[in-house]
Amino acid sequence: MISFIIPAHNEELLLARTLQAIDAAARPLGLPFEVIVVDDSSTDRTAAIAREHAARVVSVGHRQIAATRNAGAREARGEMFIFVDADTVVSDAAVRAAVGAMHHGAAGGGCAFRFGGRLPLYGRILQAVAGPLYRTVGLASGCFLFCAREAFRATGGFDERLFGAEEAAMSRALRRQGKFVVLRESVTTSGRKLRAYSGREVLGVMARLAFSGAKSVRRREGLDVWYGERRADPDSDA
Repeated sequence: MISFIIPAHNEELLLARTLQAIDAAARPLGLPFEVIVVDDSSTDRTAAIAREHAARVVSVGHRQIAATRNAGAREARGEMFIFVDADTVVSDAAVRAAVGAMHHGAAGGGCAFRFGGRLPLYGRILQAVAGPLYRTVGLASGCFLFCAREAFRATGGFDERLFGAEEAAMSRALRRQGKFVVLRESVTTSGRKLRAYSGREVLGVMARLAFSGAKSVRRREGLDVWYGERRADPDSDA
């Protein structure tokens, strides 16, 4: 069985599209699958929308992404885990390739990604650089990370000391368990943060992470891009 695990906080605007894409990609595989939405302290219709699309809802109050992902994994029944962000539209090709990689013994991996919608100049530059960089250094993006259940358990799960970059830590942990692949197939994740936040704000967080490492993401403070009050998206995703 494949378990799709989706952490979500106030995602009523984009969650339905994510769930529809997962269903459309998973059904042709002919394998049993389940979809788990981990509703983390939402105050909108996130949970209701998940149930309307036949997803199983796990309610938590962490407001911490690593702990929320782990909560979904604890409830999962599948031998294969695919973690998908609530604002990400998977492709048939990416899901098929991820399942194929795990069937052939991969401990885990990620895939290429693009940002949806109109992007500011800095966002277009970031997109052009990030994809090849993730592939070169062998990291999965947070929007799409897959792993075998046993490999996940062997890592101890996502590092709950981290409020961000937990997917990078998990990528390294999975690589110690076996083969880790970054697929050429891609998914589309929302570009809303790149539109709602300035280049200075987004790149500032990335620079702190690059220079200070895990220390910069061990507190929620200073990580408004992920944990601050959500800003209105000045444009809609394409």
